Parts: sequence; C-alpha cells; structure tokens
Amino acid sequence: MIQEYDKYVAEDHEVWSILYSRMMEILPRYSSQAYLDGIQDVGLEGDRIPNFVECNAKLSKKTGWNIYVVPGLIDNKPFFEHLSNREFPSSTWLRKKSQLEYLEEPDMFHDIFGHVPLLANLHFANFLSELAGIALLHIENEWAVEILSRLYWYTVEFGLIKEGNGLKVYGAGILSSSGETQYSIDSDIPQRMPYDVKKIFQTPYIKDKFQEQYFVIDSYEQLYKSLPEIKSILAQELKSVAI
Repeated sequence: MIQEYDKYVAEDHEVWSILYSRMMEILPRYSSQAYLDGIQDVGLEGDRIPNFVECNAKLSKKTGWNIYVVPGLIDNKPFFEHLSNREFPSSTWLRKKSQLEYLEEPDMFHDIFGHVPLLANLHFANFLSELAGIALLHIENEWAVEILSRLYWYTVEFGLIKEGNGLKVYGAGILSSSGETQYSIDSDIPQRMPYDVKKIFQTPYIKDKFQEQYFVIDSYEQLYKSLPEIKSILAQELKSVAI
C-alpha cells in the first residue's frame, strides 16, 4: 500500500491543521523536548497532511526507521514484525470534522503526530525495535504478549518522563489527546510511579477513559537499558505460569 497523497481533499488538510494547531498550543509546555525536536526532524507541519515519502527520507537518516502504510489495525504478529524491522505501521485515513472530539479507532493523526516524532530519538527508536523483537520470540504465548503489551501501553502509548524539575509527556496516546495531555501532568487524580518493569507487567491497562496510573522514566537511555531486565523478568513470569 501507498499513501496516495494526491487523493486528500481540502477538508482533510483542514482537519489535520485543526488537530495540529490544537495540540501545538499546549505541547511546548507539556511534552518531552525530544518529541518537540522530532516534529522538526521529521518535518511535520501545521498546514498540510504529512507526505510519508518526505518524512521517511528524513527519519531514515536519523534512526533508520520508516513509516509503513497499513489499512488500519493489524494483528500482533505483523505489527511486531514491522516494528522489529524499524517500520512504524500507520493508516492513511484521517477523521472527519464531525469526529474531532472522539474517535474509536486510531487514525493517521494518532499514528503520525503521536508516534513518529519520537522515532527520531535513537534510544527510544532502539528500545521500540528491540522490544518488538522480544515480543516476536513469544508471539504464540498469549500471556507473554499480554504482559509485553502492558509494557508497550505504559511506555510507548502512555509514558511520562522526568525533564528538568518536572514531568513531561512522551507517550503517543497522551500526545494525541489535548485532554489527557493536561490531565496526565496537572491532575491530582492519577498515580505517577517510577518506571518498574515488574510492576508494569502486573498492571492491566484501560482503554475507555483516562489512565489511573502513569509510569515515569528518568531518560530514554534508561528505557533502552531496561531491555535485559525486561527479558529476565519476562522469563520469570513465564516460568511461574508454567509451574
């Protein structure tokens, strides 16, 4: 599949512009600096939908990653295969104006605006591809996939990071939602806990409301260096289930 960029109409570009402008009004305050740098690195702009060919030319030079077009949500095995090959699966469809406030299935804005900028950060990019490699080793084990999905959820999708004297957002699920972006940092409702692989493995995630807890990393290097620990604790978890 390809993006077929010329098929986007004026309303599509307008919807992208509305969503982009809405998020960029708040993200300089709330998001990780690496994410903001990544927006520039991959060439995302507010007045038009990103052209994947142009983005890939820039992203591949930074970290060897590319955007890979898919029709929508895909199964676990091909999803992790693409990530392991440093290909980020993305749809090419964009929500309509009537869907600005709520969308059941992730669209291109979530996939590209939420995920792609941080793929320009080498430690994060390496973490994601190697985490996918671990998942592929256990792809036939439903429990292994479940607990690794929790790790993906609480880092790649809904992770926070310490920067300077405060907390910033790096998870794509937060960064593509203005409401949760502010809630994750400002609200006194959710728990914010240090990054803990074993604890994350034991924490189911929720999809239908804002998160009840967030895990906080000290740096992207910490995330990358936790891969041996992830393998070790995963082996312990699988052994305990088998006994």
